[in-house]
Amino acid sequence: MKKGVRHILLGLLAASAIAVYIFGLLASARNRHLTTCKGVRVEIADSAKLSFVNAEDVKGYLGSYGEYIGQRIDSVNLKKVEKILNERSAILRADAFMTDDGYLNVTLTQREPVVRFHSGGNGYYADESGFVFPLQKGFSSRVPIVDGNVPMNIARGYKGEPSTDKEKQWLSSLLALLNYIESSKTWSNNFSQITVLQGGDLLLVPREGKEKFIFGNLSGIDSKFARMKEYYEVIAPSKEVGYYSSVDLRYEGQIVCRK
Repeated sequence: MKKGVRHILLGLLAASAIAVYIFGLLASARNRHLTTCKGVRVEIADSAKLSFVNAEDVKGYLGSYGEYIGQRIDSVNLKKVEKILNERSAILRADAFMTDDGYLNVTLTQREPVVRFHSGGNGYYADESGFVFPLQKGFSSRVPIVDGNVPMNIARGYKGEPSTDKEKQWLSSLLALLNYIESSKTWSNNFSQITVLQGGDLLLVPREGKEKFIFGNLSGIDSKFARMKEYYEVIAPSKEVGYYSSVDLRYEGQIVCRK
């Protein structure tokens, strides 16, 4: 076959392939124009460990969108769908897309709390970034509880960062303490509750034993836990269980135990 003829044939084949591709795109666009939305599919990426939101909740939230089932799939405002869902306090991120079979698909990730607060009759969570959000109906996350004189003024139902720099700094320091505990082989899961005393000192309540540890403020975390370890390894074994009711860690180089 001559070189020129071969080039012509190759050109015709390429043009045919492009034409078929364009025809497919046009047919797909025409089908999307004619296809109507049949319903919603919901995928919750982290449902194995969190249950703040389920598929029925998502359908209920989308009630504020208006009519979308029965509407052309190319007319559904996906940005609006995502905005509605992302405004829910327990949802960290929602992504929406339509498929040619006529379904609105929603994939979402829930906001994961690392601490639960109880203060002044109000309860709320905070995640690792310092975002505060309300407790959720139907599911309670098992995380450390902080109660007492919490130095944050959080209104019932509020979501977002604390309003003042002082509150943000306190929460950031508390989260650093909780992260220290959680990442430690020695202390992980050892404390079920932290109480903020009048004046701001922290009282750590272990899951086992009767001792309560007066931790003081949120400074000197390493040295305070070193003294706590010394208490468990040296002082506690020399007494019967429950002999001391409180262990004061506030003073550098000292462990003050009280019956």
